[in-house]
Amino acid sequence: MARMMTTQLLLFLVWVAAWDSQSRTTLARTELLNICMDAKHHKAKPSPEDKLHEQCSPWKKNSCCSTNTSQEAHKDISYLYKFNWDHCGVMAPACKRHFIQDTCLYECSPNLGPWIQQVDQSWRKERILDVPLCKEDCQRWWEDCRSSFTCKSNWHKGWNWTSGYNQCPAGAACHPFHFYFPTPAALCEEIWSHSYKVSNYSRGSGRCIQMWFDPAQGNPNEEVARFYAAAMGRAGLWEAVPLLLGLTLTLPWLLG
Repeated sequence: MARMMTTQLLLFLVWVAAWDSQSRTTLARTELLNICMDAKHHKAKPSPEDKLHEQCSPWKKNSCCSTNTSQEAHKDISYLYKFNWDHCGVMAPACKRHFIQDTCLYECSPNLGPWIQQVDQSWRKERILDVPLCKEDCQRWWEDCRSSFTCKSNWHKGWNWTSGYNQCPAGAACHPFHFYFPTPAALCEEIWSHSYKVSNYSRGSGRCIQMWFDPAQGNPNEEVARFYAAAMGRAGLWEAVPLLLGLTLTLPWLLG
């Protein structure tokens, strides 16, 4: 009788473990989709914004940024972060448009959930890490900024903020972008502390985030987020395998 009860208990535990793992997989898929970061200017939930400004307009059907945020994203030393793009002379317009688009993606996209990480920072509680950026978007960004100048490779930290906006720290010399960013990957991955990771996939593959897209054709990043959320869910399912295997191997011994 005791052996039968123990066997029934183990069978129940196997079932519970399998059910819990499947539930967590499904939850992971849904919780990572259509969400906004807990950061400085993001809305609590994505929603339509019919009047998003210029380069941020592709996200107007479903956005994590407000109209005001989208307008500020296009300004120099805006109230968003008081960041001065022209810290080493005037940035070329072709280069600056990539930084504006980068800001729009960061502030407006509801499709970055699989790469959101918690952080302990005074101005935000979450950030993105290793977002797989389509290789063409990174390559074009790097090419269009080759003629512009900067004095740092990591723009997240180390600036002189005594004037109220970022200036080059003492001893940091201004050089063309390719001095600090010798490759496209160096630019896209290092400039914002690995917020992006250059993907081997191309635009339209459904496997990399596009910084630029035509909203008339839909938002391709929705498919990308679904793919990676599902992949992360499957990874969670595999975490339960050792427990299930251990319980399964125990059953023959009890029944023998």
